[in-house]
Amino acid sequence: MNDDLNLLARLIHAEAEGEPFIGKVAVGAVIMNRLKDPRFPNSISEIIYQPQQFSPVSDGRLFSITNVDEDSYKAARMALAGSDPTGGALFFYNPNKVSPTNWIRTREIIYLIGDHVFCL
Repeated sequence: MNDDLNLLARLIHAEAEGEPFIGKVAVGAVIMNRLKDPRFPNSISEIIYQPQQFSPVSDGRLFSITNVDEDSYKAARMALAGSDPTGGALFFYNPNKVSPTNWIRTREIIYLIGDHVFCL
């Protein structure tokens, strides 16, 4: 479980640095929602490392993070405990960083936090 906590906190830090705390929890919740969904892999690490799902993995940034802030750890613990401010989102993206023609923009939007859009 410590490995899951550390990996989830690193992803949250990489994806939601500078976002409000609830946005960090929401990023963690997406991972946990995928864990419950049979269309996705069945472990936190497999979900995070699934190809072309999370930009910090794709661009290698996740692997260079050495200092994760305490808010990211707290958000990871909350997500692991079941907190989900998104209401079940399976995807998220930053519309300022995703091309207008990207497939993710076809997903149903259910929640907005900071610069992130959360969707089904």
